[in-house]
Amino acid sequence: MKLIRDWFHETFSDRQVLILTVILLIAVAGIVFIADMVAPLIAAFIIAFMLDGPVRWLTRRNVNHIVAVNIVFVGFFVASLLFLLGLLPVLFRQMGQFVARVPEMTQELQNHLVALPQRYPDMISEDQVSGFITEIGSAIVATVSSLPSFAGASVVGLLTAIVYLILVLVLVFFMIKDKRAIVAWLVTFLPRDRELTSTVWSEITAQVYNYMRGKVWEILIVGVVTYVVFALLGVEFSILLAVITGLSVLIPYVGAAAVTVPVAVIAFLQYGMTWNFGYVVIAYGIIQALDGNILAPLLFSEVVNLHPVAIIVAILIFGGLWGLWGVFFAIPLATVVQAVLRAWPRTTPWRRVD
Repeated sequence: MKLIRDWFHETFSDRQVLILTVILLIAVAGIVFIADMVAPLIAAFIIAFMLDGPVRWLTRRNVNHIVAVNIVFVGFFVASLLFLLGLLPVLFRQMGQFVARVPEMTQELQNHLVALPQRYPDMISEDQVSGFITEIGSAIVATVSSLPSFAGASVVGLLTAIVYLILVLVLVFFMIKDKRAIVAWLVTFLPRDRELTSTVWSEITAQVYNYMRGKVWEILIVGVVTYVVFALLGVEFSILLAVITGLSVLIPYVGAAAVTVPVAVIAFLQYGMTWNFGYVVIAYGIIQALDGNILAPLLFSEVVNLHPVAIIVAILIFGGLWGLWGVFFAIPLATVVQAVLRAWPRTTPWRRVD
């Protein structure tokens, strides 16, 4: 106990560390207890944080602040509208086509599975195939039975999403327009002796902004390239697969592995165990390899690198705390933790060992 007491006294006797710790605890408590209630505010903050960069870029080129805000906001609104009116209808149409073909695809999958014991009698038995087919049938029945309640919930969710969308747009506009006033107001609640907190915040904003900007470009590039490749190969539901492949980069390692399953299943049901199936899987593997080894390093060269173990631990911890949103934001949150640890006072200097 004396060791812990001495460490506690030595660490938190520093006023800077104490202020940083209190601010972090308040932030974490706010996220844990009221995040659901202020979800539009959090979404608006993230969007405004991303749009602040273009606004500052325009103002540095002698564009009036209000004019820069309006240009960036209108550009964001138009881009969002084009996405909603352009891509989403096509995406929903392919999703509807996919759902409509589920019975046919299930029958095709069953035919392929039934033929496996004859082709590979030493590896797969008929009992194994029968058990697997039974499990697939049970899963499909459970999914179909839940569709009516899901449809009802979707109507309510759609109305809620429309209200939230309007609130987010209004909040984004005023956050980027009155950023200085909002920041000045928030600073009045902080102690004057906050140099350590300011240092940590500066590093966090720089790293998270670079990360989020890079992720937007990575999603677009990976999604477009995947669509072009799959369209050239004649893969069905190429837009749907391209969208989920692009979004998979939000979850390093895990996302790419998870999306491999639908890509392989759709290709297998379309082509069977042929060379065309192999081409699709190989093409998907090449896209993921190029993304992980060339594109991501180029886009995130300015971001502090996180060890793969740290990334996986962040996904597990934040995913366990906040579910799917925690998984999506695991890397930015891990970057925040890393910035805090880098600024935290140490009795022994830290040195990287390669």
